[in-house]
Amino acid sequence: MLKSTLKYLTVAAMLAGSALSATAADYTLRATANSNENDEDYDGLVVFKNYVEAASNGAIEVELFIGTQLCSNGAECLQGIADGSIDIYISTSGGASGIFPYVQVLDLPYLMADDRVAEAVLQGDFTRKMRDMALEDSGGAVRLMTIGNTGGWRNFANTKRRVASPSDMEGLKIRTVVADLPQELVKALGASPTPIPWPELFTSFQTGVVEGSKNGITDIMGMKFPDAGLQYVTLDGHAYMGALWWMNNEKFTGMPEDMRRVVVDGFYALQQATFASPKRKSIKAYEDFVAGGGDLYVPTPAEKAAFKEAATPVYDWFKSNVARGDEIFTALTDAVAEAEGEINAARDADLN
Repeated sequence: MLKSTLKYLTVAAMLAGSALSATAADYTLRATANSNENDEDYDGLVVFKNYVEAASNGAIEVELFIGTQLCSNGAECLQGIADGSIDIYISTSGGASGIFPYVQVLDLPYLMADDRVAEAVLQGDFTRKMRDMALEDSGGAVRLMTIGNTGGWRNFANTKRRVASPSDMEGLKIRTVVADLPQELVKALGASPTPIPWPELFTSFQTGVVEGSKNGITDIMGMKFPDAGLQYVTLDGHAYMGALWWMNNEKFTGMPEDMRRVVVDGFYALQQATFASPKRKSIKAYEDFVAGGGDLYVPTPAEKAAFKEAATPVYDWFKSNVARGDEIFTALTDAVAEAEGEINAARDADLN
């Protein structure tokens, strides 16, 4: 009798739990990242999911689709955001530049000096400015929620020699994406831009089709590029690898204010997770690179200034050739100046 009663109660509890889980979520958010579970994007999404589901008391459910289940590239995924078949998507600036070309401002070299400056800028009004521009240009369909990080900083790496000055770049065939801005940067430094699809890059290093790239160390080690001959990395930190997190605007604005607040705070938690993740992951990546015989070079302040001087023409190119380029360039440089002022004042206060 007792055994039967316990069995009945257990079944009843399971059925009650199933009914609760089926009806508890008032909103379901379908989030996708074209990466894998070792990536910073995934780290951010796990934090986002945990926060939003807990803080909404189960009213919001977040479904994660990691890889290419829902879409396979920036244009396709952003179209999914616009038509509502996808609720949340993360892109690089290159992945979104075909639709919002001015997001390439994040790829402009040597504008943000370090993590502290970049993180201050991306938590402020600069991101809201870009949000307003994207909403306007998408007819109110695509909303930029936040900008995090995906891979740390872009640095120049190559198979041939140590690069300590722009003259050392002369003649190197550097892999770029198809977008114009990175090609303009490589040309300004005296190298030859060579667009190569990411999946073909390992073989391209082996065969000499390209001799260098501009990537973060976690991507370099994750793809085992040293095995293909990539043995020289110069830590010039020319661009912060921004991750743009997009959301279907109708889905967001259709939520009541308390749920929108949960989502906004969830994206803040996600942003902080993606700020932190590359810092930790890069430690072992750098150690493994050097242990494998890699040459890791840190430019002096004078050498880094020479790189910035050589790259200066790219700023004018961007402002003249990219739609709304001048507008977003001003927004970024103003935000950087403000962040540097506040950080330097805080640093001075902490030193005394």
